[in-house]
Amino acid sequence: MRRKDREITDNEKIKKIILSCHCCRLGFCDNGKVYIVPLNFGYLETQNKRTFYFHGAKEGRKLDLIIKNGYAGFELDTNYQIHEAETACNFSARFQSVIGNGTVSVIEDIGEKKEALQHIMKHNSGKDDWNFNEIMLNSVCVFKLDVEEITCKEHL
Repeated sequence: MRRKDREITDNEKIKKIILSCHCCRLGFCDNGKVYIVPLNFGYLETQNKRTFYFHGAKEGRKLDLIIKNGYAGFELDTNYQIHEAETACNFSARFQSVIGNGTVSVIEDIGEKKEALQHIMKHNSGKDDWNFNEIMLNSVCVFKLDVEEITCKEHL
């Protein structure tokens, strides 16, 4: 990271920033072109292992790239605000961002699929006691990104 003065290395602060975000963007390589998709997500951190959970359609470009590549970059950001100035070059912005990459894979196991959906729903609703019937579970693709590299930065 070029601006070490803005780097966040404290794991608890990184987790707090992630949990304050509402959208995680996944970036895939698609035959030499970049494909970025914004997604809602769930998050789990255990024993310094970070996992993002997502859901989507059971067909389409995103799923094709997950199966083909098995790898993706990710980006989350929050607290964005422009700082105006008298001159153009003095404009700035405040923000907090998390960027990284990792392996991405489809979850097939029903128990793990339910757990992943609970994490997604908890992140989006604050509740973690949702029920998912068989029809729901079979109608959606659930996948995860196991984080391999992560950086966090803020400018407040």
